[in-house]
Amino acid sequence: MKKVLIVDDAVYMRLSLKEILERNGFEVIGDAENGIEAINKYKMLSPDIVTMDITMPEMDGVQALTEIKKIDSNAKVVMISAMGQESIVRESIMNGAKGFIVKPFKEENVIKSLSKI
Repeated sequence: MKKVLIVDDAVYMRLSLKEILERNGFEVIGDAENGIEAINKYKMLSPDIVTMDITMPEMDGVQALTEIKKIDSNAKVVMISAMGQESIVRESIMNGAKGFIVKPFKEENVIKSLSKI
């Protein structure tokens, strides 16, 4: 069972992702509402996969991705973005993201993306 850290500033999105993941055999070991919290929880929890929202307060997802990759070059981070953020998604992939999911997301797309990792 893969352990997942969910990072999103919206409580609803974190809960929605948690339900989808747990229903499909993933273990959600934590969540974070901004990039700074994500980095700290990554260090504490050592998840197998991180789902990372891009637009968040205090530190955005791309900055958090970069910092997490400095801590663990093998970190598996999947970015979650709204439509229209394609250039940011490209930047994320160049910074080491393993994939991306577009909001609003469908359960099958989330599971397909995370199962590839």
